[in-house]
Amino acid sequence: MRGDIQLPINLLAIATADTVSHQVFATVPLFAMMGLLAARAGMGKDLYEVANFVFYKVRGGLGIATVAANAVFASITGSSIASASVLARISVPEMKKFGHTNRFAVGVVAGSSVLGMIIPPSAMLIIYAITADQSIGQLFLAGIVPGVILSIAYAAAILAMAYLAPNFVGGRQRSDETMGSEEWRSLTAADIALKLLPVAFLVVMVLGGIYLGIFTAVEAGAVGALLALLIALARRLLTWRGSWDCLVETGHITATILFQIIAASMYSRMLGVAGLPTLFGAWLEAQQLSVPMLMTCYVVLLILLGTIIDTASMILIVAPLFLPLIEALGLDLVWFGIITVIGAEIGLLTPPLGISCFVIKSTLNDPDISLSDIFTGAFPFAVIMLLVLMLLTAYPELSLLLV
Repeated sequence: MRGDIQLPINLLAIATADTVSHQVFATVPLFAMMGLLAARAGMGKDLYEVANFVFYKVRGGLGIATVAANAVFASITGSSIASASVLARISVPEMKKFGHTNRFAVGVVAGSSVLGMIIPPSAMLIIYAITADQSIGQLFLAGIVPGVILSIAYAAAILAMAYLAPNFVGGRQRSDETMGSEEWRSLTAADIALKLLPVAFLVVMVLGGIYLGIFTAVEAGAVGALLALLIALARRLLTWRGSWDCLVETGHITATILFQIIAASMYSRMLGVAGLPTLFGAWLEAQQLSVPMLMTCYVVLLILLGTIIDTASMILIVAPLFLPLIEALGLDLVWFGIITVIGAEIGLLTPPLGISCFVIKSTLNDPDISLSDIFTGAFPFAVIMLLVLMLLTAYPELSLLLV
């Protein structure tokens, strides 16, 4: 565009240095490690057992238990991929054992796994915060109510499907006599407290520290990773090999996200040099779109891109184009971030690139469950996400209730 090769080289050097050296990016490896260590400590299994014990007499209760476990597990992992991987191993065999269809079992896991992207601490909220220059703490606060609404919507939908579409859900009514002798089915109050205490302690320390102003987001990530490590060691569930695997996987996650952010930083500088945000904003203004029409176009764009682009890349590519216009219209950028993340999340469940669906397929490695089964089972939950997204778009105050 400028006829000088030195210009993009200099921009790339600046983009790389600014990205890697910025302290806020330390949240990426710290929260990633916290989630991996929490999974190693068996917290996902504990949450599912307690939720299963609570909901076992409800029709579709195993599905609701999976949603509940994923919602809480999301508050210590921040990753849909981690949630999908852990809960797929635990809940799908249990649901199949009680006669639920393959499509329902994997659909519930895939659908509820996306809660990890919106319930704090969320890696996608961190990426958006950096892209839009917004407070990570405020975005974490804003993600709580939408995450709860989405969880309740999922649970209500599972209950409705159990009565209205029994052939899709399958399963049989469980009672105390049919519960069997598995350990989780005879939990006492002390057992429940013992299983929930480490999770509650971790969530309160990390998120409570951020919200009360005791920690910055980076410091909270460090505290969370340390506490998760101590819990895993106290439970004697972390071996030297397991520790090494956590470190390596943390490195993979961090390198992937930082490379994406470096590329996005270069991309945003290229947009500035080309003047594209200004031109794009002027074009949108010339269309005289109302705010509802503008947001409808934005959400449709996110859903379409979600079929071919991963969530992080989508946020990094699309958000910078719309941010100047959203700010000029006086709309709240924190609310816009929640809409962006949830809209991008739908792509995790839609073919051909639904990453959560592929993770479940590879995790289960079950020849009886095809990729088509997973996408079909996840479809109702993608529709529910879209309905919740419409609700949050129409009523921004829901996202800003705690901010």
